[in-house]
Amino acid sequence: MVSSKPDRTAQRTDLDRVVAVALAEDLGERNVDVTTESVIDADLMGEAVVVARKPGVLSGSDAAARVFDMIRPRCDYVTLVPDGTRVEAGDEVAKVTGPLRVILIGERTALNFLQRMSGIATLTRKYADALAPFPKVTLLDTRKTTPGLRFLERAAVRSGGGHNHRDGLWDAILIKDNHVAAAGGVTEAVRRARKTAMPVEVEVETLEQLSKALDSGAEIVLLDNMPIELMRRAVEITAGRAKLEASGGMTLEGAVAAAKAGVDRISVGALTHSAPALDLSVEVTRTWR
Repeated sequence: MVSSKPDRTAQRTDLDRVVAVALAEDLGERNVDVTTESVIDADLMGEAVVVARKPGVLSGSDAAARVFDMIRPRCDYVTLVPDGTRVEAGDEVAKVTGPLRVILIGERTALNFLQRMSGIATLTRKYADALAPFPKVTLLDTRKTTPGLRFLERAAVRSGGGHNHRDGLWDAILIKDNHVAAAGGVTEAVRRARKTAMPVEVEVETLEQLSKALDSGAEIVLLDNMPIELMRRAVEITAGRAKLEASGGMTLEGAVAAAKAGVDRISVGALTHSAPALDLSVEVTRTWR
């Protein structure tokens, strides 16, 4: 139940929408940067570079480029290294050329996208590197994303070497504890979910629930906040009858322990809800008229 490739046309529409909202937050109803228009001459042209101040993994370039494409007059934004690239402190990752006023107007909006997405990619890469000795384990994100920015944050996870779980509530079956309680048990919940003709994933917290999920024919079982010893026992009980996914407060150390226990998949909400922004800056390198 790893998500399929994204719809590029839909993503372009989503990108235009979120960039427009982000610019409107900064420019307001008057559509003006009063500081820049007061201080910078309208005919002054400029060139600036986006520089990494800390090591990390780049992501969010499409959004940053779209910022400077949507402002009028537009600027030329050139990505110097592709998303997914590891960068070091001092590396130049992009160049912007155009009216200096416009560069300064778009600077923070573009950086907000770049820093947020690069932070997610950087944290994901740390998890991916830690799990590299376990090639059969798939690193997944979750739905714990910033409202409205899921498609960008999911792309950032991919840039960091991770995979996407499900797009949303519409494209996969994941039976959680509240579903089980309302349906009257794991067996009944799985039975009802079968009408969708989709593979079924069931969240369990105990070995008893695991056995019921397996007996019901669930293709994937999510082991929620399960201690490592129980997780090892779950792997033994399952014996390949279903894919096992470890989830719930997965730290870097916890993910490695889960991989050693023998699970097939590890989903980490922290990739998107707790990633610190990567430190990047925009530096003007020259101006002319």
